[in-house]
Amino acid sequence: MKKLILLGAISVLMIHCNKKTETPAPKIETDTIAVTEPVVDTLGPKSFCFVGVTGKDSVFASIDDNLGTITGKLTYKNSEKDSSKGDVTGFKSGDTLKLTYEFASEGKKSKRDIYFLQKDNTLTEGIGDHKEEDGQSKYADDKKVSYKDGQRLIASDCAVVNKAVK
Repeated sequence: MKKLILLGAISVLMIHCNKKTETPAPKIETDTIAVTEPVVDTLGPKSFCFVGVTGKDSVFASIDDNLGTITGKLTYKNSEKDSSKGDVTGFKSGDTLKLTYEFASEGKKSKRDIYFLQKDNTLTEGIGDHKEEDGQSKYADDKKVSYKDGQRLIASDCAVVNKAVK
């Protein structure tokens, strides 16, 4: 009888030792960051709006940057001389927007180069000597354009700017 009890106890012990303990699978939570994070379009055009005020004169700029190709609208509202309104096209070179401003002023259409230095949330208009070339006013020397005393435009609400440039 002792042998039978001993043999039974060893059998139960061996069966119990060979039994694998199953651990519960870890609970996998859904990726909440991917679900709640908004999609950011890095390839589409980026729109920026700027306003500059000097005394009673103001400048409004609505700029679209599509991977360095710039398009937009620009309006100069002057209190004591003729205002102008038109389109800008060009490109971004480093931190400089090199644009051609095609505008209507004094009842006639004109074109001129206009450069802006873009730093942080401001645009500073470039000042330099111009020359007439093929019916367009161009900077005489790109390297001599100064931004020190140029009109400063600060980032602004596009709803306000778009009303002014229409």
